[in-house]
Amino acid sequence: MITDVVYAMGGASGDSGGAEQGSGAALLSSLLPLILIFVIFYFLLIRPQAKRAKEHKKMLENLKKGDKIITAGGIYGIIESIDQKTAVVKIAENVKIKVSRNTIAGQRTDE
Repeated sequence: MITDVVYAMGGASGDSGGAEQGSGAALLSSLLPLILIFVIFYFLLIRPQAKRAKEHKKMLENLKKGDKIITAGGIYGIIESIDQKTAVVKIAENVKIKVSRNTIAGQRTDE
């Protein structure tokens, strides 16, 4: 009876090197799906988001007076003046608002 338990545990074979290699392969095979999921998330979520953030930062750096923009809140306007952190946006005749430069969602090409 004891020999059955020892044999089931792998202690009776006398080949401890094979057991260590088997556990290494088991570890790799158990981590492989986790690694694969991380790689898929990287290429489907993280990388495209970083690319969009880089493009948005470049767009914000290239803004100038007279550009037609839309803010993150959905306000359409034309830039009257711009500095490092803020922009004055004309949204109607005699109506200007001061917005944070980071709230500018993008430039618009339509009217």
